[in-house]
Amino acid sequence: MRFLLIDRITEWEPGKRASAVKNVALSEDFFDDHFPLKPIMPAVLILEGMAQLSGLLIEEGVRKESGRNVKALMSIIEKSKFRRPVYPGDKLVYGAEVDSVNELGGRAHVKAHVDGELITECAFVFTFHEFHRPQLESRRSEILSLWLKGSHVHGTE
Repeated sequence: MRFLLIDRITEWEPGKRASAVKNVALSEDFFDDHFPLKPIMPAVLILEGMAQLSGLLIEEGVRKESGRNVKALMSIIEKSKFRRPVYPGDKLVYGAEVDSVNELGGRAHVKAHVDGELITECAFVFTFHEFHRPQLESRRSEILSLWLKGSHVHGTE
């Protein structure tokens, strides 16, 4: 199973805010077992998509402001509540806003909507870990480039 749970970033202001979409397709591997005859996207994977967007948003803000090459690792999920299931054919829209950042980590508030209806919202707290692995950095840059491709976004200069 691939763990890239964003299809495209639609708004991008590193260190401030971002939006992204995930088109939920019946062909996703997780629908085989969750659940047969009544496919529902696992809530933990919705949270993962939200964490991917907000973590990357915070990382890029740190890179832009200080030049530090950090990886934001999720350490806390605050007050997550799911209001309805997400089904194949739904288009998840994630929105993230950075609340705070310091030398040790950051916090972002994130929401997920389908057709304008709030599915869930929460805050993620991340800790920073510095890394110096060219292969990991190359993969990260490749993924970000893929997600931003063709989008009209701020902060990609």
